[in-house]
Amino acid sequence: MTLFGTLHCSILLAIAIAAAAFAWLGRRGIFPVDRMTWTLGAALALNELVWWFYRYSKEGVHVANLPLQLCDAAVWLSILACLTGASLIVEFAYFAGLAGAGMALLTPNLLSPWPTYPAIYFFLAHGGIVVSMAALVYGGARKFSHISVWRAFALLLAYAALVGMIDRLSGANFMFLLRKPDAASPLDQMGAWPWYLFAGAAAGLALFWLLWLPVRLLPAPAERPIELHH
Repeated sequence: MTLFGTLHCSILLAIAIAAAAFAWLGRRGIFPVDRMTWTLGAALALNELVWWFYRYSKEGVHVANLPLQLCDAAVWLSILACLTGASLIVEFAYFAGLAGAGMALLTPNLLSPWPTYPAIYFFLAHGGIVVSMAALVYGGARKFSHISVWRAFALLLAYAALVGMIDRLSGANFMFLLRKPDAASPLDQMGAWPWYLFAGAAAGLALFWLLWLPVRLLPAPAERPIELHH
């Protein structure tokens, strides 16, 4: 897939349209937010479980292919956020999920070429994070404070520290903490290891603050909790 070629841009546009549509449906009350987010969460979970079955049935389970990348965590956080509406989970899924999935979608590091299933899964999973968070936060008018930004960033650093220890012990490269990805990425402009880690953390924090800006402009949310479905 050519970076920012016709196909890549078409996929990005489709994800953006889907995210805007779900947010609009939720804000207008056309599709109740609790039902919409539960449906999106269930679809994300199903997509992830199908992928796990496909991948591990072919590769087996070993350290290098454990689901420990940031976007792996963000998928399940998005699922939990959609199904529970728990504030802390929603915060972390929104900030870390959109920042991580957004960067991944802009500079995809595909396991195999389009249109193989792994490539399709990549865009379904990362696009699903974007769409589900747009529906949950913008469609449901969820409000965050500046404390939410710092809290989510602290959780991100804690997760990176844990994954970094696993990388060191196993030789894996989750979250690209030991070396940069083979495909082109913004990390290429951030210097050599370990300096790109600090630059990447600063860029991540800046993205968190940028993601907070549109949330501040949302009207106050209605006083109605997200219902749990059984």
